[in-house]
Amino acid sequence: MRGGLKTHVRIDFPDRQRLGPGKMQLLELIRLTGSISAAGRAMDMSYRRAWLLVSAMNAMFAAPVVDSQRGGRQGGGAAVTPFGEELLQRYRAMQEKVDQALAGDFEWINANRAPDADD
Repeated sequence: MRGGLKTHVRIDFPDRQRLGPGKMQLLELIRLTGSISAAGRAMDMSYRRAWLLVSAMNAMFAAPVVDSQRGGRQGGGAAVTPFGEELLQRYRAMQEKVDQALAGDFEWINANRAPDADD
């Protein structure tokens, strides 16, 4: 967004579960690193916290979002499932639609901000 203004799509489920930018960033990092632990470290969170977020996402849907393997001879690992990839793609598309829909309003807000508002 222009001028440092940002929107964040967060989906609140009726049972108080949430899906938002943090969990989507975690998914992207799991895809990139192949590891829940490494993804958590990249977000400055503990493995336990990252694992709990992955577990919550897997529980939200009928299909798993992340598939993980425990350590062993070849080490553990994690992969975003095809369903998780689709979820991530759709979430990013929703975010883009929101940003596009609000672009004119954000331009107006930025045009009317105080000159030192970025400090």
